[in-house]
Amino acid sequence: QAQLVESGGGSVQAGGSLRLSCASSTRTLRYYIVSWFRQVPGQERELVATISRDGGLTRYADSMKGRFTISRHNGKNTVSLQMNALRPEDTAIYYCAAKEVGDVDYQYWGQGTQVSVGL
Repeated sequence: QAQLVESGGGSVQAGGSLRLSCASSTRTLRYYIVSWFRQVPGQERELVATISRDGGLTRYADSMKGRFTISRHNGKNTVSLQMNALRPEDTAIYYCAAKEVGDVDYQYWGQGTQVSVGL
């Protein structure tokens, strides 16, 4: 059973927007560093964005800078990924993952949500 649950995926046209959400009923996300990853079948998984426990630090892959925004809502135990100016190459399955400070690997993962961007 996945520890995290993603929602908000769907199909949009190029230039459109989607907002993904990551929630957990078993983990208190404010205790963890949370990241969004994406993966196209047959390709390697790619890190999209990362947010620190208090939300004060964020980091993005170069191709997402200025288009995507990661944020956390600790009162709701969720982490969001706002995606604007979507491109067809953003089509992928998007996963959220959480890890403790100091860990290299992410211990907790969701099952993913599909994002499809058409021309």
